Amino acid sequence: MRGPNSSSLTPTHFILGGIPGLEAAHIWISLPLCFMYIVAVTGNCGLMYVISHEEALHRPMYYFLALLSLTDISGCTSFVPNTLRIFWLSLKTIDFNACLVQMFFIHMLTGMESGVLMLMALDRYVAICYPLRYSAILTNATITTAGLATLTRSVLLMTPFAFLIKRLPYCRGNLVQHTYCDHMSLAKLSCGNIKINAVYGLIAALLIGRFDMFFISLSYTMIVRAVINLASADARHKAFSTCTSHICAIVITYIPAFFNFFTHRFGGRSIPHHVHILIANLYLLLPPTLNPVVYGVKTKQIHEGVIKLFTKEKATLSVRNK
Repeated sequence: MRGPNSSSLTPTHFILGGIPGLEAAHIWISLPLCFMYIVAVTGNCGLMYVISHEEALHRPMYYFLALLSLTDISGCTSFVPNTLRIFWLSLKTIDFNACLVQMFFIHMLTGMESGVLMLMALDRYVAICYPLRYSAILTNATITTAGLATLTRSVLLMTPFAFLIKRLPYCRGNLVQHTYCDHMSLAKLSCGNIKINAVYGLIAALLIGRFDMFFISLSYTMIVRAVINLASADARHKAFSTCTSHICAIVITYIPAFFNFFTHRFGGRSIPHHVHILIANLYLLLPPTLNPVVYGVKTKQIHEGVIKLFTKEKATLSVRNK
């Protein structure tokens, strides 16, 4: 007789069911999803292009912003194309190992985004509280080390998810009622003990979310204290204005994430399952879509960089046409 961890209880593939109860509306749901994805990829690629080509933006704040854009592009690309494949072509089958890879990248990049927002808060803290030492503290080596440390933390914390899922016996079928491979959605298909999955998932979320929010809150507490002590109202306004884009990015990222987290764990049966799935998609796609818009509109240097690049391109084309 085969044991509970037998390979016979490990499926070769999963079937992603999309949004249960809204199958007839999949095409209509895919339209805003596709539009948001195009805006996210175009906007973030545009931001990285402007930052890389405009010398005035070769500063720590914009390096972190470029890292955030890269994380956002990678994050939404890890699930949107496959979701659109489900909605448009009804291609719902995904290989077991491919599902684990998708799950890892979605959770890892979500943690990475939170970490980058924390680094951006620390950047604003140094810029406002220690303006004369800004360049000396945030050197290229420091920025690179901070970025790699954030990536390493996210990879190390999210890697166990794949092993926790792989060890489980699956005797409740292989139909995942979701648009992408999510840790707990996969674990709930198992007939084994998934308590460790739930506990570790909560620990990982708290280690990243609580840790990052603590340092973001601490940074802004110190920033507020420093700004209040500035002599002129104009100086206070200028100092706060450098933080508005980052504060908007925090709100855009953390509010949907916390809403998804608490509805998933405490909403129970009071919230329909299709609402859970819609929120889960929204919290992954909303920040990549809105972040480049927020930074493009509210950050004067980026706005000026975009205009300068377009002016250069226009002048180059005029010279070529003569």
